[in-house]
Amino acid sequence: MIAMPAVRGTLTPARPLSDLTWLRVGGPADWLFQPADAEDLAAFLRALDPSVAVFPMGVGSNLIVRDGGLRAVVIRLGRGFNTIAIDGVRVTAGAAALDAHVARKAAAAGVDLSFLRTIPGAVGGAVRMNAGCYGTYTADVFVSAQAVTRSGKIVTLTAKDLDFRYRQTDLPAGWVLIEATFEGRADDPAALEARMAEQLARRDASQPVKERSAGSTFRNPAGYSSTGRADDSHAMKAWKVIDDAGLRGARLGGAQMSQKHPNFLINTGNASAADLESLGELVRKKVFQNSGIDLQWEIMRVGEAPPQK
Repeated sequence: MIAMPAVRGTLTPARPLSDLTWLRVGGPADWLFQPADAEDLAAFLRALDPSVAVFPMGVGSNLIVRDGGLRAVVIRLGRGFNTIAIDGVRVTAGAAALDAHVARKAAAAGVDLSFLRTIPGAVGGAVRMNAGCYGTYTADVFVSAQAVTRSGKIVTLTAKDLDFRYRQTDLPAGWVLIEATFEGRADDPAALEARMAEQLARRDASQPVKERSAGSTFRNPAGYSSTGRADDSHAMKAWKVIDDAGLRGARLGGAQMSQKHPNFLINTGNASAADLESLGELVRKKVFQNSGIDLQWEIMRVGEAPPQK
């Protein structure tokens, strides 16, 4: 086994990942590293054998780790990376700060980042995936970000560097986002609180928030997003084409497409990662057969299948 560099944080071998993902599935990572701070992370990556794969992991809200686990060092940021600072209408947040917390703290200061309130996950994932809802994307408020490269250098990234697109960016593999700065619009704190309460109520009415899910399973076809407006068209939404294919509530093993929102893949209690991914692939196949639409995964799937017995 390759020797690991000395760290000030926590470095754990053969760490199961299932309890770190919202779907509660997945095998072990070769190593899990929880750095003490940015310098600890940078020093670790500088000293780490370049042949060792690195996988940054947020709060596991948009992730399936396959049952065989990950042949990599999984890096998970914790308390040293969840600060939130506000200067005028600019909000700088650590990559581990929860999106909802950033939205609430910004609103209290009269800064509108309210679209983040209902997005599951943390700031690092929001930047990495250009997360968005109700017609606003991370790219719309993004100023800059800091990241640690695979070689252990701390760099500043601009929007041009990341090249934001629908649910994707050009962040290089193995780079770890550690902080991002956003610029919101000034607004009345009470009005922002009311708007977020309305968004939460709308989400809770339409999504299986009490189930084990990972948010939207598939990207909306052709990049269609939810605007939240009364005249919002559902014709090309992922949930609609799944519903039209008769797959609302479809099951495979312990995995199910939600009855409440058919674009939510849920673990009913005893699903394996293989159950979840296989059901997702079955949905993709049947939707394509029904409508000719090739759904693309929004949930990230990583790792290996377990060895055949």
